[in-house]
Amino acid sequence: MLLDTNVLLDAALGRRPHVDAAVELLNLIALGTGRAFVAWHAIATLYYVASRSHGDDDTRSFIMELMRFVSVAPTSTEAVRYAASLPMADFEDAMQVAAARACGAEYIVTRNLSDFERSPIPAVTPQEALARLR
Repeated sequence: MLLDTNVLLDAALGRRPHVDAAVELLNLIALGTGRAFVAWHAIATLYYVASRSHGDDDTRSFIMELMRFVSVAPTSTEAVRYAASLPMADFEDAMQVAAARACGAEYIVTRNLSDFERSPIPAVTPQEALARLR
């Protein structure tokens, strides 16, 4: 699975009502129940947004803990070309799809399913991902 940026931000920022599912999902992954990836650019966005309210040290600590059990999907020039070729309205979402493809993810975990309607890789909610892992 590839974790979309919004799921990471829900966990890092404690965003209600989404935090519980995001944290539970990360906890299951940390316990080795599933293998998860994130896109390289998602980490930059996570840092930029979270550090504004939680500060540099706390945000870096969150990222370092996350990297203990989540891998960064491989990235390449070809992945960017692939993202640009996708018929998706939001290029950042297309980059998520390219990252999912690069790491062989079966699905993308996101709260914004409608953003991935034209994705060749299916998207599921955090609750659906939890059900798959249990």
